[in-house]
Amino acid sequence: MGAPEGTDTLNELAFTLDHCEAHETAAEHPPVPEEVRSAIRTLLRWTGDNPDREGLRDTPSRVARAWKEYCSGYTENPGLHLRRTFSEVAGYDEVVLLKDIPFQSHCEHHLAPITGCASIAYLPRHRVVGISKLARVLHGFSRRLQIQERMTSEIAQCIWNALQPHGVAVVIEAQHGCMTGRGVRTPGVAMITSRMLGCFLDDASSRKEVLALMGRG
Repeated sequence: MGAPEGTDTLNELAFTLDHCEAHETAAEHPPVPEEVRSAIRTLLRWTGDNPDREGLRDTPSRVARAWKEYCSGYTENPGLHLRRTFSEVAGYDEVVLLKDIPFQSHCEHHLAPITGCASIAYLPRHRVVGISKLARVLHGFSRRLQIQERMTSEIAQCIWNALQPHGVAVVIEAQHGCMTGRGVRTPGVAMITSRMLGCFLDDASSRKEVLALMGRG
């Protein structure tokens, strides 16, 4: 008895779907070099666990891919997000502020998480940028191994160079896993850093205004 009508078409469709799923899986989970997986297995073994047990068998590949994602900022130039600007602002020349933007980074000293929020402001000269681009600049720098002080300065300098505004102000508040989860083990303690450029650095009233808008006046 022959195959039911349409069986060949269904088989072709199933093959196509399987091929697509395999392609998507390969794209989502690119191969991890053996030297990377071996390094992670060594670390697992050094901590006292068995990297060959079932629960840890795939951990080296997962960790490697996770760190590629955590550090995706190395593959981009954050300043490129600020290339497209707008001049039709109806004469607006006051502070532009994006407040309390959440972010996650990792400490370059212990590879421990840094979690917090940033407020980014600038006083435009003639042009403004889409507000989402300020968050993209933050994420471009935070998705690298960092120290908070340097990250704060990098964000401010990037905006200053790209937009050439009257002033830039960046304030970051974050908790550091290297302090809350190890060492002195003091949870709930936040570190605050700020970087002021232009009028926010030189003019006390402008600095007071922008800090008040950020809720830090």
